[in-house]
Amino acid sequence: MVSTLLKQVRRFKPPQSQPTNCRPAPAVSALKPSRYVGGKYILDYFIAALLLVPGLPLMALFACLVRLTSRGPAIFTQTRVGHKGRIFKMFKIRSMTHNAEARTGPAWTQTADPRVTPLGRFMRKFHFDELPQLFNVLRGEMSLVGPRPERPEFVKILSRRIPDYANRHAVKPGITGLAQLNLPPDSDLDSVRRKIMLDLEYIQTATLWLDLRLLLCTALRIAKLPVLGIFGLKRAAKLPAEEDAKSAFQPAEAVVTLKQFQMQLESNPSNANGAKSRGVKAYDPRKCKQTLSK
Repeated sequence: MVSTLLKQVRRFKPPQSQPTNCRPAPAVSALKPSRYVGGKYILDYFIAALLLVPGLPLMALFACLVRLTSRGPAIFTQTRVGHKGRIFKMFKIRSMTHNAEARTGPAWTQTADPRVTPLGRFMRKFHFDELPQLFNVLRGEMSLVGPRPERPEFVKILSRRIPDYANRHAVKPGITGLAQLNLPPDSDLDSVRRKIMLDLEYIQTATLWLDLRLLLCTALRIAKLPVLGIFGLKRAAKLPAEEDAKSAFQPAEAVVTLKQFQMQLESNPSNANGAKSRGVKAYDPRKCKQTLSK
């Protein structure tokens, strides 16, 4: 199974043209990342290669279990938007039923997603399905730490609705990050806005010490240890228009499809107008209200 993945990694070539029904995010020029970001690829390559030593046997084990417990390939690729809007293929161990989006189309997944297999639920709980993304790091398409890459279908909509959304493409997307550790999966426009607040904070303040803390915290969080506060990484991202912090996390449906998301925007004028209706021009970490949770 791992040999199949290695062949895909060696043979894959980025597409010369973009899909006709979606487009990459525009190139970023307004936001200046921290100086550290430009040289962090050295740390990425070193740690990714190191993690592949225990990671390859685990990938082989879970790939075999996936093939034995469900129909379809063990490894699959998914199109994502990366650094400066470049399209790339992200590798994952399949945790859902084969062709899970055949009926729904592109969709955001939530905790109770019925498409996830029993084995996939276990892999997602401990993030074993993300292990093949170490190859994306070695290929230079991703970083170990950074904003989570989104799919082109959603990027096309979000970049229009949210000011400075494209600024998250100023750096390479990451396997883990400040937003991923603090906030639940995306389910609506406001959930994306909250993550952007933390993504921009990371992009502008990234340091070696911050990356090391995020990586160590990610490893400990896999063991379900509450360590965000200990490492000084716990954040409560609150939008300016929110008066009640409890409204920041509303329960979402098990699956939020692209069509459902578009319907949400059309039915809610405040969402359709994006940050403009909230009196916010851009989500600058220095201006947005972010508080350290006690």
